[in-house]
Amino acid sequence: MSTTQRVPVPADGAPVQGSGYRPELRRTLGFRDLVVYGLVFMVPIAPMGIFGSVYASSGGMVALAYVVGMIAMLFTAASYAQMVKAFPLAGSVYNYAGRGIAPPVGFLAGWAILLDYLLVPSLLYLIASVAMNATVPAVPVWAWLIGFVAFNSFVNVRGIKMTARFTMVMLALEAVVLVIFLVAAGIALLEGKGHGSVFAPLYNPATFSAVVVFGSVSVAVLSFLGFDGISMLAEENRGGAGQIGKAMIAALGLAGLLFIAQTWAASLLVPDPAGLLANGDPNGVAFYDAAAVAGGAWLKVLTAVATAIAWGVANSMVAQVATSRLLFAMARDRQLPKFLRKVSIKHGVPANAIVLTAVLSVAIGLYMAWRSDGIELLSSLINFGALCAFLVLHVAVVWHYMVRNKSRNLWAHLLLPAAGFAVLMYVVINANVAAQRLALIWIVIGVLVLIGLYAAGRRPTLSGMSTSASKEAA
Repeated sequence: MSTTQRVPVPADGAPVQGSGYRPELRRTLGFRDLVVYGLVFMVPIAPMGIFGSVYASSGGMVALAYVVGMIAMLFTAASYAQMVKAFPLAGSVYNYAGRGIAPPVGFLAGWAILLDYLLVPSLLYLIASVAMNATVPAVPVWAWLIGFVAFNSFVNVRGIKMTARFTMVMLALEAVVLVIFLVAAGIALLEGKGHGSVFAPLYNPATFSAVVVFGSVSVAVLSFLGFDGISMLAEENRGGAGQIGKAMIAALGLAGLLFIAQTWAASLLVPDPAGLLANGDPNGVAFYDAAAVAGGAWLKVLTAVATAIAWGVANSMVAQVATSRLLFAMARDRQLPKFLRKVSIKHGVPANAIVLTAVLSVAIGLYMAWRSDGIELLSSLINFGALCAFLVLHVAVVWHYMVRNKSRNLWAHLLLPAAGFAVLMYVVINANVAAQRLALIWIVIGVLVLIGLYAAGRRPTLSGMSTSASKEAA
């Protein structure tokens, strides 16, 4: 293993050159842009779309599922913050595991989270298209899906700053809808329209068990996926490496509080809690039914349409940004086809990677729309792929700082990542069995691809490995 050296990190984040790369992406994003990007990627109203599934799997303790999920993701955000200090590069866990442990490990971690990033846009487009088709039946699902993809691709190719401005507007609109729902729900609860104990969404002794809670967290964590996408913008951030970590934690904390508030209120207002527990929510309308109890049919329509637009435009737009940056980072290291390395001279974005993401989103989205279990299958695969990559991230922190650089900061470099690893491992163990099997197949394919790279003389390497690691043992 090559000897690492400390590389100074300028305030403008210029160390990409010290890592062996030529700076190609434009540094235009500040702290607010990063936080907004993370919030939009997570979608402040994301629980509205999967509320019924989390309610059924958690025994009605939706708020508890989101509390545990937020804690697990905060541990993960802390590990991301440590690794982005050492390696302020696009590529997320792919770069952090590859440089923090070894390039082959980075490839497999990138392959695992690639399952998440490649499928997330398809899932978002599909859910939004189905919702819009239910609202406007004259327009078929496939037409909505292609329309969403085309619009988002146009905005993303125009440059990251345009994307940031657009998502700021979308975030404001989502916030308005969320405030309207919370106010209406609060009034309804004061009028006695709720049911059960006010603390039941957080703890219900009749249904509580560790297996139930952590099993539901494996579903609820879908709402949090996206905070890690902020790390994909490390080479477009103008505020230094430390700003990336702070933005991730800020976005995650804000989103977590919003998730808990809205699901807590909705849990107390669902019209048929026993039926929801027994039969689940196959049509995905449980939250909107609760909104109808809170404010009437108009609020049900508002929350449904807002969810569709948030998932189909805002969330999928930033998902496409993150996916294209991961493809760009892996192609730059010759671990994916070189055409994905192309950066638009005019707009400073990985144009080919954006286009490929759009094509895959349409193909996968249309195929899953044809399957009766498409949304459920996509959700399970996305969650499992991301959680496996996060497990490797925690190991990378310990290996890079404690083993390689002999850090004395036991709290940040050993205890926090170890706790995060333990929580996520328990969630993975209790996850959907079908998702475990399919994700394992994906990992096996990744191992075969890795073997193929070695056989072709293209063993995974990362530019500047001898100089890129910065020793941040505080």
